[in-house]
Amino acid sequence: MSDYLIETKQLTKIYGDQTVVRDVNLHVKKGRIYGLLGRNGAGKTTIMKMILGLTSITVGEVDVFGHNIKGHEKSIYPRIGAIIETPGFYPNLTGTENLEIFARLRGTAGPNAVKNALEVVGLPYKDKKLFSKYSLGMKQRLGIANAILHDPELLVLDEPTNGLDPIGIAEMRGFIKHLSTECGKTILISSHILSEIALLADDIGIIDHGVLLEESTMKTLEKKNRKYILLRVSDISKAMLILEQKFRVSDFDMYDDHTLCLYDTSLDMAAINKALVMHDVSVISSQLCNDTLEDYFKRITGGEGIA
Repeated sequence: MSDYLIETKQLTKIYGDQTVVRDVNLHVKKGRIYGLLGRNGAGKTTIMKMILGLTSITVGEVDVFGHNIKGHEKSIYPRIGAIIETPGFYPNLTGTENLEIFARLRGTAGPNAVKNALEVVGLPYKDKKLFSKYSLGMKQRLGIANAILHDPELLVLDEPTNGLDPIGIAEMRGFIKHLSTECGKTILISSHILSEIALLADDIGIIDHGVLLEESTMKTLEKKNRKYILLRVSDISKAMLILEQKFRVSDFDMYDDHTLCLYDTSLDMAAINKALVMHDVSVISSQLCNDTLEDYFKRITGGEGIA
């Protein structure tokens, strides 16, 4: 059995002569929030639609709950709640009336499902306000309520904070955090807003032009947002041994075959350089750096940063 609730394998989508998603391998762990980050048009929504069976897969596979979605749709999809693009509701009905219709159509919601879902997102039960009079924030909240009506194990949320004001974004963030930490939901969320994903996600996948450039935990990526010493040496294996044994340095990453990132900026670099040279390790350069997450995303996407 896989450790992942969602796993895609070489997931690809081609429209005509245009490849909009190419060889994407996502790994979403149970009980965590996975943020799919990329500019508008990067392929995030298309990936989610393929996972949910809303658009066909050109090449590749999608496993959900340890099973390939093909042939297991009836057992898999009732365990998923989703918002893809703009949620569709009847404008001439109240929020409660809308959810009662969807609960009947779905056929899997419990007797108090509508009331409970509205309570989670902070909307009133059985009020008289029509959906057409809802603010954008209220509409997004109702969309979340509809997605959790049947108490799904997995939520797939496409840009749920899109268009909201700062207060609405903070409220939506609170709902999503609550669903993860208090209700135990696994959540796949997409966004083009770097700062929001950084506040929400446990893990992150960076998409650019349909390609998954990197998967990482947020803890690992946060190291990109702090000062560090960039040390370039002739023999990285020997340098790592010296740092660990002589200077008790453990908080570092290997950037490439000759470069180390040392995250303790209080280190005595003169002493380290001397020790390396004495052990026949040439120090090509050492410099203090202070990259931000924005800098990092610009570097790996090769262009402008994400908002």
